[in-house]
Amino acid sequence: MSTETTTSTVPGTVAVLGGGRMGAGIAHAFLTAGARVTVIEIDDDAAQAARGRIENDLTASIERGKITGELSDWTDKLTTTTEDSGLGQCELAIEAVPESWDLKVSSLKRLEAALPETGWLASNTSSLSIDGLAEQLERPERFCGLHFFNPVPASKLVEVVIGARTGDELKDLAARWVVGLGKTAVTVADAPGFASSRLGVAIALEAIRMVEDGVASPEDIDNAMVLGYKFPIGPLALTDIVGLDVRLGIAEYLQQELGERFAPPQLMRQMVEDGHLGQKSGKGFYDYS
Repeated sequence: MSTETTTSTVPGTVAVLGGGRMGAGIAHAFLTAGARVTVIEIDDDAAQAARGRIENDLTASIERGKITGELSDWTDKLTTTTEDSGLGQCELAIEAVPESWDLKVSSLKRLEAALPETGWLASNTSSLSIDGLAEQLERPERFCGLHFFNPVPASKLVEVVIGARTGDELKDLAARWVVGLGKTAVTVADAPGFASSRLGVAIALEAIRMVEDGVASPEDIDNAMVLGYKFPIGPLALTDIVGLDVRLGIAEYLQQELGERFAPPQLMRQMVEDGHLGQKSGKGFYDYS
């Protein structure tokens, strides 16, 4: 694992497939670094919703003094669409769709087909195999993982995941892109859960087991990690932000790949079944209503 980088650069034109919370955040990061960004969504309503998320993030950045100028100065470089036709001149495309293998594969194939042969391709997957995804592509040497963290505008980390067939040029470029975004690149080899998800989910699963076993309340468990170990946020509060359904999917994948130590607790499964997914549903380990 390495955090070494050299000079920074940012692609001039970037496409993001998926304009949810993560996709909108990725779009915001590249916009504020100077790129022109196209966000592709499933339909017109979703495209408009994605634009609204990005505009909200840009407005917040202006109000906090992170960027200057009027909102229109930044949104003039943003396109939200349902079409792939504008990707023929795109330098980099990133898929940011939900963590489903079939959906990731179909999304990456779609982007690769629309990109020029010189275009670079990345997945924002938090756990799925980059090598496995690369096997589905025509140009695997131009593909890597760029795992952004939520919320993207505030997070300082991007995990650059290098597959066995990722080309040397992209290994260097990807780290430079991250520096160009004002973030730090942590470069890891392809492995189940990479570094961040594997460790983060392991801690979260044990915290959930502690709640399940009545060891302590969610508040006390989180406070123990924040105050005792200097975590910026407790593992249960973070699980609420990420989404219990998302973390359940990752845990099930890691259980399959790495063994029973990643088996999801029954409490986690029950909460997902009951629709208690965290912030997005209004209730998780904490109440957001």
